[in-house]
Amino acid sequence: MLLLVACGSRTGLFVDGSGEEDNLPGVDAGRDGNVVPPKDAGRDSHIEPDALPPIDATPPRDANRTDCPDAEATLVYLITSANELYSFDPGSVAMKKIGNIACPANPGATPFSMAVDRKGIAYILFSDRGAGVDDGRLFRVSTANAACISTSFVPNQHGFLRFGMGFAANTVGPTETLYVAGSEQDNGATGLARIDIPSFKLSKVGNFRPDIGNAELTGTGDGRLYGFYADNTSSPAFIGEIDTQTGHIVGQTQMKTVTLGNGWAFAFWGGDFYMFTSPGGGFSTITRYRPSDNTEAVVGSVPTVVVGAGVSTCAPAQ
Repeated sequence: MLLLVACGSRTGLFVDGSGEEDNLPGVDAGRDGNVVPPKDAGRDSHIEPDALPPIDATPPRDANRTDCPDAEATLVYLITSANELYSFDPGSVAMKKIGNIACPANPGATPFSMAVDRKGIAYILFSDRGAGVDDGRLFRVSTANAACISTSFVPNQHGFLRFGMGFAANTVGPTETLYVAGSEQDNGATGLARIDIPSFKLSKVGNFRPDIGNAELTGTGDGRLYGFYADNTSSPAFIGEIDTQTGHIVGQTQMKTVTLGNGWAFAFWGGDFYMFTSPGGGFSTITRYRPSDNTEAVVGSVPTVVVGAGVSTCAPAQ
């Protein structure tokens, strides 16, 4: 997620039977994105670190992977404010640039958040604070070659103009749901919602209880959904487990060393959480949080600001 004033992939597939992939360009025609200057996005409500139990450290149940392509090699994918698409392998901490996305959007529009489905298709939300014509548009991007096409998603449904997002499996798969967390930037709607694919209709699930704002989301193959958020961009961040039926926060753990900064993203892989934050601006730090022993460790960095991360619900659970 980007604070506004505000991958070569072993699993990068783009075949889902919808027919839309036939319209994808075969060549990446990259362009440079514009980074909007940062501003503190403080929130009125305060997140009480001791008001909820910590997130459940029990390893996720093994998911149904019958439809998963090369499931154990599924990677985390990253999108930057400069339109760069990367793959990140948490096992080896290796990164690879896939390409620059060239979505059919206004030149002033930039990526805001991202989610990746079980087939390696990335969904990237754009923000456009200039002309505004592409504010809140959702695009489909191949994680194999960074090719991009439009979707039929209508922006600002139920007031959800900008949002963090992530897929979570329905129980233990193989079906999944795209969940979004409304961003309160520019007085947007907050709370948890779902986007149906392929109709791209958004329906609200409920308000967050307790209230959280500007959260990024990640899900698991056994149906859990987590948010990554903070009171403001300079205070300690939290990871919270979200009830997908109500939007209620059922547990949260405060990070000891992580603040959000100017851009942030979040992914679950192999039993651990990976946080991409830019407290200093200009680049992103990769921090791993391991629930099993409650430890945090910096494991790498990205030379530009990461604003979205996505990982398939086919990814390893532990």
